[in-house]
Amino acid sequence: MNEEKPDPTRRAAVFDSCPHCGRVLSPWEKVLLNVDRMLMCKGCWYRIVLDVFTDDKSADEKNKKDKNK
Repeated sequence: MNEEKPDPTRRAAVFDSCPHCGRVLSPWEKVLLNVDRMLMCKGCWYRIVLDVFTDDKSADEKNKKDKNK
């Protein structure tokens, strides 16, 4: 069985601190940012948004099939 290991270079960038004010994010805030892809900084109310670009063709095909139904 061939298991694919995650490529560390393709991993999404998760911030350790707010890019606007520099406040350090708690471990829980990092988890929320990784899962939800968006977080509001408690220090300056800056909205941190992670852009997600996927090259997964199967997800694109699934979305097209759902639209055609």
